[in-house]
Amino acid sequence: MNKYQKGHYGSRDDRKPHTEDDNRRLQVRTGVLVGIFAAILLAFAAVLYQTQIVHGKDYLDRAFTSVQQVETVESVRGELLDRYGRVLVSNAVSYHVTLDTSLMGEGRNETLSRLLELCREQGVEWTDSLPVSAGAPWRYTKTDSLFCYQYEDDEGVTQTAATNLGELAEDCGWVEDARRADLTAQELLSAMADTFGLEREGQALTQADRQLLGVLYELYLRRYEVVNTQYTFARDVDIAFISRVKEQGLTGVVIETDTARQYHTDVAPHVLGTTGAITAENWPTYQELGYPMDAVVGRDGVELAFEEYLHGASGRRAVETDDSGKIVTQEWLEEPEPGDNVVLTLDASLQAVTEDYLADFIQGLDDPAGGAAVVMDMTGGVLAMASYPDFDLATYGQDYSQLVSDEAHPLLNRATRGLYAPGSTFKMVSAVAGLASGVITATDQVECTGYYSYYGTTQRCWIAPGRHGLENVTQAITDSCNVFFYDTAGKMGIATLRDYARQFGLGEYTGIELPEEKGQMAGPEAAEEAGYTWYGGEVLSAAIGQSLSLFTPIQLANYVVTLVNGGSHYRAHLLKEVKSSDYSRVVYDYQPELLHSIDIAPGDLKAVLQGMYDLSKTASMARYFDGLPVEVGCKTGTAEVGAGRTATATFTCFAPYDDPEVVIYLVAENGSSGGGLAQVAAGILAQYFSGGDSQSAPARENTLIR
Repeated sequence: MNKYQKGHYGSRDDRKPHTEDDNRRLQVRTGVLVGIFAAILLAFAAVLYQTQIVHGKDYLDRAFTSVQQVETVESVRGELLDRYGRVLVSNAVSYHVTLDTSLMGEGRNETLSRLLELCREQGVEWTDSLPVSAGAPWRYTKTDSLFCYQYEDDEGVTQTAATNLGELAEDCGWVEDARRADLTAQELLSAMADTFGLEREGQALTQADRQLLGVLYELYLRRYEVVNTQYTFARDVDIAFISRVKEQGLTGVVIETDTARQYHTDVAPHVLGTTGAITAENWPTYQELGYPMDAVVGRDGVELAFEEYLHGASGRRAVETDDSGKIVTQEWLEEPEPGDNVVLTLDASLQAVTEDYLADFIQGLDDPAGGAAVVMDMTGGVLAMASYPDFDLATYGQDYSQLVSDEAHPLLNRATRGLYAPGSTFKMVSAVAGLASGVITATDQVECTGYYSYYGTTQRCWIAPGRHGLENVTQAITDSCNVFFYDTAGKMGIATLRDYARQFGLGEYTGIELPEEKGQMAGPEAAEEAGYTWYGGEVLSAAIGQSLSLFTPIQLANYVVTLVNGGSHYRAHLLKEVKSSDYSRVVYDYQPELLHSIDIAPGDLKAVLQGMYDLSKTASMARYFDGLPVEVGCKTGTAEVGAGRTATATFTCFAPYDDPEVVIYLVAENGSSGGGLAQVAAGILAQYFSGGDSQSAPARENTLIR
């Protein structure tokens, strides 16, 4: 039996029906596949027909009218916090208007005029830095230059375009007459109007023309921006204005979301500072750092000081828009990185109390003027810094014109830039200088008769015609005896006194992150700068904080810190630490920077500080300090400022006496006697040592507990 026999593999007849079934199945499958392919081809043909035939013209028009550009997208600015984590400044969503003239075409001027009309109707302010008055008669508001910048030409060569009012660069494209040195503001505006194609009746320029020229000028400044053709026209606009812009359908006028600074406190405006657009003068610096021209940066305060941490990194986005400005496609080339969060050494609660007490005291004076207060820890960290009068950061933009013209100078940070004679608060320097140089000892006594004769001149003690009698250094500090320090200064001379003042940081920069004045210590150099001859007898006035000595409150506070901590002179600072944008890690942790040390013998230091302690126990001071939970050391000062003028009051203190934690330095212009400031200091110390609230950080939404 072979393999085809029945019962093994089956017969040949048995296999035939199976072969026919397979063929039929194959034919069915082939038909199905052919049908699927046919359907796909038909669908593809239909899509091609719709694209090429039905909508071909639309797509062709879109291809020719679409605009591709790379936009720079600003990062979200980091937050500012106090030492206990309270948010002082954060960000809020806002809306701003940008202009893209590449979409406006020949109707640019008409579009901008309609936009400006809407702004006038809605009371919206826009960016305009053209240095010509807003209304006739036209005059320059700035006479050095309109703008100066550098750029690379098509061959990669760096060129400078300096639009000086007398020598406008050829590249500016304005008329030849615009390069005349005697160009008037009227002539400049007329030249710009001709160049920018303004349609006007006759030759007279209206205020509306001037406003349009201001916007065209802003656009002109951006002509060399290769990747940033947008112009931020107005910031933080409201919904009503946005609705009106949308109704008008102005091509190239784009409403975008942005973030603006939101203030959670009304304290420390001079410290926190402001933000704003990059100025023409600062543009070259920010350009090198890769900032877009319309970036918002820190203008002053810690906003400027810590710009590198707060700003983050801008992103870049490729955007394709159609002829109406509608975005067709967009792609991130580089996503923006939010800025880091800066934690300051400030205590917001202590800052508020310091400002309130200082303001109340100054406002209660017969002739209120200005003043400052600085509260520091033992390593130069600023716990509070107040300057009076101050301003409101939330309304700074609206109030700027009034603030800048105010004769009280509310924008001046008197704590770092105000220069004051220290008066008797300087006497601890004279004491340490005399003790350390060996011209006096802690037990030496000088008899105060109320007067002191030196090189044929006679100086009075403040108590004259009374007398202090025999005084050692401790008693002289308590009683503020001028005669004792006259005698000490006469023995050591100005060179020694100046040297110790310098070691205490007086007449030297403190290193604080804010702009500060250097000040000066009295002496031959200061006299020469003032244009007169220094005489040896002037060392007597210098020893009691008068003569030509002028220091800032931050310097004076840091000097007292150096004294009470035993001679360690630290750099003053506002930075505590920097945290990442999500608060997940510490980016930078500030470590106190010791600048140098002063060698003060323990016995000498005790003698000086004992005098400050004893002063706090006198009847005039005890009424303020006896109610505190800690012992205090203090010193008053009265700085004469000239005949017929009320003296400047100065005051300093530290606590606790046995283990100092905090130093306060206060200044009040027209304050007469420094003793009155003791009530301010006592209030600040009461807040500092109250605990509880002062050191608790409020919970914040949408953040992890850390």
